[in-house]
Amino acid sequence: MAFDFDAAVQAPFRMQPGLRRLADGAKHLSVSPRDGRHLREKLAVLGAASTSALMCAPGFDPLPAVHALARQAALEHAQVFGWDGALAVAHQLGWAVEGDAVREAASACAPHAEVGRCLRDLPAPWRLAALLSLAFAEDFAIIDAHSARIPWLAVALPSHWSPEHKVGRHFAEVHAPVADNQVLLAAAETLARLVSAPTRWERFVWTLTPHPRLDAHPSRWPARHWTAGDADAVAAQARWRTERQTFIPVDGAGQAVFTILVDNQPLCEALDSPAKARRVHDALASMSPAVLRYRGLGEVRGPLLEWLARRAGP
Repeated sequence: MAFDFDAAVQAPFRMQPGLRRLADGAKHLSVSPRDGRHLREKLAVLGAASTSALMCAPGFDPLPAVHALARQAALEHAQVFGWDGALAVAHQLGWAVEGDAVREAASACAPHAEVGRCLRDLPAPWRLAALLSLAFAEDFAIIDAHSARIPWLAVALPSHWSPEHKVGRHFAEVHAPVADNQVLLAAAETLARLVSAPTRWERFVWTLTPHPRLDAHPSRWPARHWTAGDADAVAAQARWRTERQTFIPVDGAGQAVFTILVDNQPLCEALDSPAKARRVHDALASMSPAVLRYRGLGEVRGPLLEWLARRAGP
C-alpha cells in the first residue's frame, strides 16, 4: 500500500502516534523487485555493514516473531514467498533458507547471485530474517509489549538514526531525541501494548531532506546540508522522504513485528498536484521551531514555502 498522503500530511503539524486501523485486505508487506532500489541498497548494507543493521539484545529469542513475519509474508504474497514452518522460499530471488542452510530454490526465477552470497556470508541465525528483508522492501523490528523495549532490529535503511544505538532500549528512550515528543513519550507503554494486540495498525511519517538515498544511516552517510539559494535552487535539492509503518502482532507472545517501508523521491515529482503542494506548504508553515531544528529545515523553510506556494497556485 502506498504512502497515504491525505492521512499523513496535516496542518497544523503535530508529532503524534497517528495510528489508524489497517483496512480489511490491506497488506503489511511490499515485494522488492529484483532490480529495485530497496534490494540494491539493502544488499550493499548487508554485504558491507551487516553489524550496523542486524541487532539482537542479549538473551532475546526472536524466532517466534520472525516466524510470524514469514507466515504473514506467505499469506500476503504466496506467489513470491513460501513458508511451511521450516523452509522459507523467496521465489523471485531464487533462494531458500531452511534452518542454517542456504540453497537455490526450485523456482521459475534464476538465483540472484548477489543475494546468495549475502545470505551465505551472514551468521546462520540471521539468514531467515535477511531473506525476508531482501524479498520485501520493508525493514523490521520487534516491539515487546511487556517491557516496551525494542530487543531486535533488521534495519538496513534507517532514516538518520543508528539501529545499534536503539536495540534493547525502551520505546521512550528510542524517541527521546524527537522534537515535540511529549505525546509520544507519554503514550509509550500504552502504544507498545496496543500494537501487540490482535488489531492491526499502520501509521505514516514524512519529511523534506537533501539526502537522496533510502539508506540514511548517519555513520555511513553523514548529514547532507542544504545549499543556500533561491526557492527553485532549494526545491531542486529537496527530496520527499516517507515511511509507512505497520505492526504485525505475534500471537501469544506479547510482541509485534514493526515494519518500516521507506521511500525517497524528488520533491518536484512527489508533489504532482497543486493540492498536495498546498497541504505540504501548510504543514511546513505550522511546524514549531523545535521540529524545524530537529528536521534540519529551519534555514530553508522560507525558500521551500515560497516554492510550495507557487506550486500550489491560487
